[in-house]
Amino acid sequence: MADETLLAERAAWLAALAEERRLSALTVEAYERDTRQFLLFLARHRGGPARLKDIADLRPSDFRAFLAARRKDGTGARSLGRNLAGLRSLLRHLEKKGLVNAAGARAVRAPKQGKSLPKPLSAEQALLVSSDDGQLADEPWIAARNAAVLSLLYGSGLRISEALSLKRGDVSGAAATLRITGKGGKTRITPLLSATREAVEAYLKLCPYAIGAESPIFLGARGGPLQQGIIQKEVRKMRSALGLPETATPHKLRHSFATHLLSAGGDLRAIQELLGHASLSTTQIYTGVDAARLLDVFDRAHPRAG
Repeated sequence: MADETLLAERAAWLAALAEERRLSALTVEAYERDTRQFLLFLARHRGGPARLKDIADLRPSDFRAFLAARRKDGTGARSLGRNLAGLRSLLRHLEKKGLVNAAGARAVRAPKQGKSLPKPLSAEQALLVSSDDGQLADEPWIAARNAAVLSLLYGSGLRISEALSLKRGDVSGAAATLRITGKGGKTRITPLLSATREAVEAYLKLCPYAIGAESPIFLGARGGPLQQGIIQKEVRKMRSALGLPETATPHKLRHSFATHLLSAGGDLRAIQELLGHASLSTTQIYTGVDAARLLDVFDRAHPRAG
């Protein structure tokens, strides 16, 4: 793989990563593996054990050839980026000692990584989290409150901040929609499922505090406005109790709302309107999509509709 001098320098670099830079054991292990793979590649590339002189003579094309070989073996962009980062770190270590020139590695761009898509809960998981059956709180009114909040996130696609800013007067009567003021003061209309309205009404019947029409509808245990952290904590508790993935958060219910509508054939533009994404007009509630069409898309696609 490499001669003794190069292996000794590599060992000193790995020790410095752990002792001086205090990188985690997993990171050091990954860098050890990445540089070992590179030295093996270089030995095959050069027809013999890699030497310091070989490292000193490396050009950008050599690093690109290594990354291309790794990609051919099925290595993803994220791992390739870490491969290159490890090599650059080793070469900087050698460069500081006057042994090599690391310009070749610096000239190589890390592979472009695709954007990771949000991972929603399954329809079954989202329905359980946002229902009475999924709640873990001992106090009946708090369990009902949590179910109502989570039902708004999944049933109407609200951000948690939007749900907690609702006043009692916003959810009254038999209205089938909510008018939401989101980020940047943008206003939008989103459907209010009958199941969600019933969950809110069940909470209001059990809540021990008086709530005026202009008061926050969701209250904490002591009667003050409910804080986001309380709902986030409840969902964390649900992960193990309900067998949910570690990525499960209140915001994932909003992702699930959008994903499940799309997978059921919902119109993308209409769903963007329902979510109130920043890419939409900041001055209009609707951009080319009227309220009747929004509700039609929702009724046909949402797992809880109908």
